[in-house]
Amino acid sequence: MIEEKNILQIQNSTLTGYLFVVVLIFAMALPMLVLYAISTLGPLLSQDLTFDSTMLGYLVMSSFGLAAILSLWSGVIVEYFGARNMLLVIFFTIAVAFMLIAIAQNFTGLVFAVAICGIAQALANPVTNLLIAQQITQKKRAKIVGIKQSGVQLAALFAGLLLPGIALLYGWRIAFGAVVPVAVIFLLSTLFVTPKVQFGVKKSFEYTFPNPLLLWLMCIQFCIGISLSAYVTFLPTFAIQQGMTLFKADSLIAVFGVMGMLSRIVLTPVGAKLRDESWLLCALAVIAAGAIVCTMYADINSHELLWLGAACVGLSAVGTNAIAMSMVIRDSAFGPVTAASSFISVAFFGGFALGPPLYALLVDYSSGFLLGWKLLSGVFVCACILALALAFSRRQHADRLTEKTT
Repeated sequence: MIEEKNILQIQNSTLTGYLFVVVLIFAMALPMLVLYAISTLGPLLSQDLTFDSTMLGYLVMSSFGLAAILSLWSGVIVEYFGARNMLLVIFFTIAVAFMLIAIAQNFTGLVFAVAICGIAQALANPVTNLLIAQQITQKKRAKIVGIKQSGVQLAALFAGLLLPGIALLYGWRIAFGAVVPVAVIFLLSTLFVTPKVQFGVKKSFEYTFPNPLLLWLMCIQFCIGISLSAYVTFLPTFAIQQGMTLFKADSLIAVFGVMGMLSRIVLTPVGAKLRDESWLLCALAVIAAGAIVCTMYADINSHELLWLGAACVGLSAVGTNAIAMSMVIRDSAFGPVTAASSFISVAFFGGFALGPPLYALLVDYSSGFLLGWKLLSGVFVCACILALALAFSRRQHADRLTEKTT
């Protein structure tokens, strides 16, 4: 753990406070924006580049599949090259990726461009978590983790409210291209809010493996990732089939984003006050499963179920990743911060990569959305069971430590 003296030294050497937190928020928001942009602008993409809407799932898979693979080493890479350098890489790759998406001429070009976002996605959590461990005191870390993790849902809010309007007025290419200057601005801001002298950087590639506690948490995040990514990717398409306009369908993602931001900002500090956050993860997974059921029973005469489902999934499932990241920062039993963060990302992004194509296959197989919604609800129930297993394992671990010290 980094000494308090070092934390204060780093804080005094940068433009601390709000600007630092804003950079952390956008370091989380911009890599994940591609998911929500594909969700909200997917109908326009498929129409203009002439591919089936179910192929959107493979776009998501290209990005998060690469992110899952790279996350196996992202923690080691961040410790070797330093958080500041890797934060620069995050914003640079986002600028390149969205520029290539804006000029893509076919589905293959889109797949390549979207996949580049996987580099930034793999680095985002280890980089931001290490910066928090370096620059934020122990008492405030859970709060800052919740705030920076809410950046992911800020991306959903932006994609749901602003991107459709830009796309309808100027075209989807301009909507994607508008992200490029934003990424450049934050790339330059990084130079002012992060210290040139970095503490705790390891100049060797020492690879660690997840311990049993971390494996349980990874399994939970894998399940959450499957259901969450599939839900977000296909919710607007499903809503349009139920008679919603494109703008209203995309507004569901905005509602999802607002509730997700609220969830991460509020629930992360709440979880940090609990003796074991595993019980909170379990409760949130149950609520998310119920929200999927609400969505499943929506039809042309009951759009309110779509709004309820989007809000409840945002309020419940979205908060679990921030809570998981807070757990690995607060509790050394999960392993080193950067390594544990990267393994959580491996599981979460692996689920994100698998969810949309799996859902698309079920839609094609059953010629409808019902089977897909049932799967997502069932996966959330599995996450609940795994959270109970994690709670039991943490209790056993605590008991063993108590026995050693007595």
